[in-house]
Amino acid sequence: MLKNTLSSEEENRGSVEFQVFWFTNKIQRLTSHLELHKKDYLSQRGLRKILGKRQRLLAYLAKKNTLRYKELIGRLNIREIKTR
Repeated sequence: MLKNTLSSEEENRGSVEFQVFWFTNKIQRLTSHLELHKKDYLSQRGLRKILGKRQRLLAYLAKKNTLRYKELIGRLNIREIKTR
């Protein structure tokens, strides 16, 4: 689904962009699973944990390199993180 949004040079599995991409993919799969299985509380917990990890990575990227952050959320169609 989102696989075409990252080029082969960006497929460095340790990069923040790849990790956010991977978490976004998992979030979409879990969300579609939870639409069918509304009472799957363990999957809901896993989804919340993944959302938190992705949020922390995005906050890190926003602080370190705002240009890469803006580009990434634009490509993956993610809302901007809320700042405190």
